[in-house]
Amino acid sequence: MSRPDFRADPAYAKEAYASVLGAPTRATLPLHKLAPEAALRRLELAVVRRLEGFLHGDHLGLLPGPGSDVNDAREYVPGQDDVRKMDWAVTARTTVPHVRDTMADRELEVWALLDVTPSMNFGTAGITKRDLGIAAIATIGFLSQRMGDRFGGMVMRPDGITRLPARSGRTALYGLLRRMLEAPFVPDHAGGTIDLPEGIEQLARTQRRRGMRVVVSDFLTPGDHELDPNIPPPWERPLRRLAVRNQVLAIEVVDKFELEFPNVGEILIRDPETDFERYVNTGDQAARKRMDAASSAQRERIRIALRRAGVGHIQLRTDRDWVADIARFVLAYRRVASMLHAPPQGVSR
Repeated sequence: MSRPDFRADPAYAKEAYASVLGAPTRATLPLHKLAPEAALRRLELAVVRRLEGFLHGDHLGLLPGPGSDVNDAREYVPGQDDVRKMDWAVTARTTVPHVRDTMADRELEVWALLDVTPSMNFGTAGITKRDLGIAAIATIGFLSQRMGDRFGGMVMRPDGITRLPARSGRTALYGLLRRMLEAPFVPDHAGGTIDLPEGIEQLARTQRRRGMRVVVSDFLTPGDHELDPNIPPPWERPLRRLAVRNQVLAIEVVDKFELEFPNVGEILIRDPETDFERYVNTGDQAARKRMDAASSAQRERIRIALRRAGVGHIQLRTDRDWVADIARFVLAYRRVASMLHAPPQGVSR
């Protein structure tokens, strides 16, 4: 798996490079390069939370019913229970006939929240953070395609949230990805009342069925300059509530030069979502070190907040192969998913 060469298509490369100076006007990544299906067929995203659903699927369900996974034993009811499900061990211990219930296998419903606020339009490695987020959604979509599974999306703009209905099958997934790629870009300083905490709240309120939730963002809150990891970001509490009933995966997208400031002389640093702007001399080594330290502290605060919220976390960079990064995460995720997504005491898995 190698990272696509965006320079092979000048039209897409032009938009990606233009995003350094301003908002791009079209996608920097074509639909057919979002995720290689063949490379993902041998991987499977671990699902450890019980699910609700109406169809027979490949994942552990929430309600008792026909299935192969054993559940609790209960007393036998003549005329209603099948004697072939008799639990003879419990019957012998209690001297009362008991049957063993099974847990129905259900389909998985995945919903992805994509942040397309102005800060996501930036990218210096041939792809914007916005399109890298869509590529991540494509990769997770192909990984979660099993019998009966459905995938839906929500695109969060400052002026509202667009809901893309959940459907099953690769054709429906490609349709969802195309609509995300073709969505209009949000210009800098666009007005609106929707931010990431509100987007997560709407995701929790509108999608009530248990399943997997994917939140794709750079997790940068306009006007939040706090670096102390003990002070939670505004989106931590909504994310924690979302994780009570669902298995949540947070995908953080960043650009290389957000983490390592280059030496390009004096430049104007401007926040696309607020009125902040300042000239910085990046030729000053001490100034670069201070900016790198602040950026590192900011990302560490995000990492700690996501861990406190009990969600899976993967960081993707525009200058790296996102498919390989997600594949490595999925392979390691199997070992820690059951502990990471353990629900609060008294809440059913």
